[in-house]
Amino acid sequence: MKKGKLWSFALIMLLALSTALAACSGGDDTKGSSDKDKEAVDKGGSENKTLVFGRGNDSTSLDPSRVTEGETFKVTINIFETLLNFGEKDTTVQPGLAKEHDTSEDGLTYTFQLQEGVKFHDGTDFNADAVVANFERWANGDADTFPYYNSMFGGFKDDEGHVIESVTADGDSTVVIKLKRPQAPFLKNIAMSMFAISSPEAFAKGNDEYERNPVGTGPFKFVEWKPNETITIEKNEDYWQDGLPKLDRVIFKSIPDNSARLNELLSGSIDLADGINPADGLKIEDNEKLQLFERPSMNVGYLGLTVTREPFDKKEVRQAMNYAIDKQTIVDSFFEGRAEVAKNAMPSSISGYNDDIEAYEYNPEKAKELLKEAGLEDGFEMELWAMPVPRPYMPDGTKVAEVIQSNLADVGIKAKIVSYEWATYLDKASKGEADAFMLGWTGDNGDADNFLYVLLDEDNIGSNNYTYFKNDETHKLFIEAQTEVDEDKRNELYKQAQEILHEEAPWVPLAHSIPLLGGAKNLTGFVPHPTGSDLLSNVEFQ
Repeated sequence: MKKGKLWSFALIMLLALSTALAACSGGDDTKGSSDKDKEAVDKGGSENKTLVFGRGNDSTSLDPSRVTEGETFKVTINIFETLLNFGEKDTTVQPGLAKEHDTSEDGLTYTFQLQEGVKFHDGTDFNADAVVANFERWANGDADTFPYYNSMFGGFKDDEGHVIESVTADGDSTVVIKLKRPQAPFLKNIAMSMFAISSPEAFAKGNDEYERNPVGTGPFKFVEWKPNETITIEKNEDYWQDGLPKLDRVIFKSIPDNSARLNELLSGSIDLADGINPADGLKIEDNEKLQLFERPSMNVGYLGLTVTREPFDKKEVRQAMNYAIDKQTIVDSFFEGRAEVAKNAMPSSISGYNDDIEAYEYNPEKAKELLKEAGLEDGFEMELWAMPVPRPYMPDGTKVAEVIQSNLADVGIKAKIVSYEWATYLDKASKGEADAFMLGWTGDNGDADNFLYVLLDEDNIGSNNYTYFKNDETHKLFIEAQTEVDEDKRNELYKQAQEILHEEAPWVPLAHSIPLLGGAKNLTGFVPHPTGSDLLSNVEFQ
């Protein structure tokens, strides 16, 4: 914080700057957003109702249906609402914009009774027709426009695998959704952040316009987006849930560097910060002005191997990569005991996890043997893509990449570390342009389908399956598990699929982390959600 003795100098500089700006303005009216920002960040008032949330990176869009990355959902969960909600601390299905729902005995028809009297932020009515319009928008799209819809519902309107047969309105407050086949996680799927209900009038202006001007029914309304700096949302004065939200404004501030973000939290410049390095957890716990939050673990960090690129089209090479990397050292060095070594593509907290699988041990000699079997006893050269931003499942992508690079060198593999800006990184990796890429996943609904099918099935190549891995056996198991409503039978199907994935090795699973956040001591009502998307309507300052 600046001390009092700097005030005079600061005032002189401010007056000089104001004069210069006035001379250059040519008489144009200035916009009020800068004044609002100053007011919002000013902590000097008797009652602070503005939360400044420091995070690792900017959002890539504010239309949740168009993306798969958590920085977008972190904001949009507070602007939009879904037909169903998850529990405050878990992924149990709760009422949302639909106050009641009913499922037919055959699991093919879902009837939703909607909340009445709800309006979108633009003043238009939320009703059954609006819900239908949203589903029609998604179903008439494509994998480039709505990648997560493709992943969760088996394609689009005319695709053979598309699970939704129809979505219709029965009056103003009833929606009926019919499926072509049962889908066990259907209710959890539509509770996910990316299937939030938007204003049809707003998205009719075009997808590109809409992702910069979102309109939902949520507790906060969109105000302003300064790319790579801040996104500001403010209280929805007409929100349908009485007494909420408790804050007047939230500012999401992008601070990519972990140390810089921590310093802003320590100085009081921000009130809440995610992506706290595990090594800094004690520093926050020991600070009487701060509190440490642990997010329930529901994630996986991994090294993806693009199976369509040589030499990763050979199973022996992919297995060799698993033996070559010292995952325990990575966890010990960068997670400070707040993670467990991963052996499967989903965490043990998810039903259907196969704990009987024997993990690939750290065994450089075994890795060399497999490379020799693949005709690569002299090794090979490759690019190792390192994540440019901290994520819950990977607090420091660059440093982890350096460890992996060293491990690979020990078995004769020369890995060149490369990286890109976050949106570019995701786009290029999704197109199969990486040899090996660091990435991860935080589950969005607590179901095995959301990890295994979404990330490693042929249906999702080009959307969420960046490795381009496909396997007829796992595909059959995933579809059967989606259709099976008996939970025990579903779990067995997923366990079988994990055995195949372990053998085929499209990933090097690295870690399941316990993500950390730090906040001001007087912050109350904040409950970190396992999905990584935190609703802030109950948050306030004491």
